[in-house]
Amino acid sequence: MAKRVYEVWKGRNKFFLGGRLIFGPDAKSLLATFSLITVPVIIFCIFVGRHLRHEFPSYNAGYVISVAAIIFTIFVLALLLLTSSRDPGIVPRNSHPPEEEFRYEAGGRQTPTLQFPRTKEVMVNGIAVRVKYCDTCMLYRPPRCSHCSICNNCVERFDHHCPWVGQCIGLRNYRFFFLFVSSATLLCIYIFSMSALYIKILMNDYESTVWKAMKESPASVVLMAYCFISLWFVGGLTGFHLYLIGSNQTTYENFRYRSDNRYNVYNRGCLNNFLEVFCTKIKPSRNKFRDPIQEVQQPPPTTARESATDDGGLEDRRVKVEDDMDIGGDLLKISQRHNIDGIESDIRSRGNDEEA
Repeated sequence: MAKRVYEVWKGRNKFFLGGRLIFGPDAKSLLATFSLITVPVIIFCIFVGRHLRHEFPSYNAGYVISVAAIIFTIFVLALLLLTSSRDPGIVPRNSHPPEEEFRYEAGGRQTPTLQFPRTKEVMVNGIAVRVKYCDTCMLYRPPRCSHCSICNNCVERFDHHCPWVGQCIGLRNYRFFFLFVSSATLLCIYIFSMSALYIKILMNDYESTVWKAMKESPASVVLMAYCFISLWFVGGLTGFHLYLIGSNQTTYENFRYRSDNRYNVYNRGCLNNFLEVFCTKIKPSRNKFRDPIQEVQQPPPTTARESATDDGGLEDRRVKVEDDMDIGGDLLKISQRHNIDGIESDIRSRGNDEEA
């Protein structure tokens, strides 16, 4: 039975469900991310949401607080899975360098050496952009493509490798990554607000100070502190990526070319940049991970030594033939010279006899 593409994949990705799900090499970090999201929500539903359901005029209306938190958490986890378990835009590797770019330089009778240009220019929006050659994938990277050293793949529109989702963020999952981060921010705000509301209700019920109310519900204090700290990370990340989307940059481009002050050829205006990220159709994956491998039998390559030996043999045979031809010519001249000498000697001998 022929092996499938994902079974011989040269990257460091991990595949599940027969190649249907593709993760990065640090996929175990998803367990930590999953816990950081679900554990606070469980604590909220048990120690805060359960008490808040009695604080509304309609008894059933209080359940909405806990139900909304649960549904919102499921939505965030679904976005996390969509971000981490799909092809981020991996460019398929080549089995050999592009032959049209080969340049040979021969020196004497030695084997020709391969000269390969490391960069070339392509046109983007009417402006020449230089792209680099990737030695690992044996291809010229498309514009905005970069090789991830963690996953060992070239990824289109490479943004960064996120250890929290265990996957590269690129062309095909950037939209889900931003929605995941922004939704996690809103979830933190929701949990923080409901916990603060419960503290306020305790203050009103017991007519006490905020410190006494906090002693009545330490879980609310812990949740508020946790959400406040988390907002600095996910909230700051959301704001940073809003800026990147508005200016049509990637994290990689922003950090690498920040000091160059180069013109951004991809910037199409703030509105069009947002439409490009959120309203364009996601391109299908360029890799068919579940397809069987088609083995192509190729003739064994001729080594440089063999080719040199063959060339040397041909030249030796050619030299030998030329030597034989030269030797044959010399022998013919020698035989002719011997015949002439013999005729001359006969003539002299006859002349001497007649004189005698």
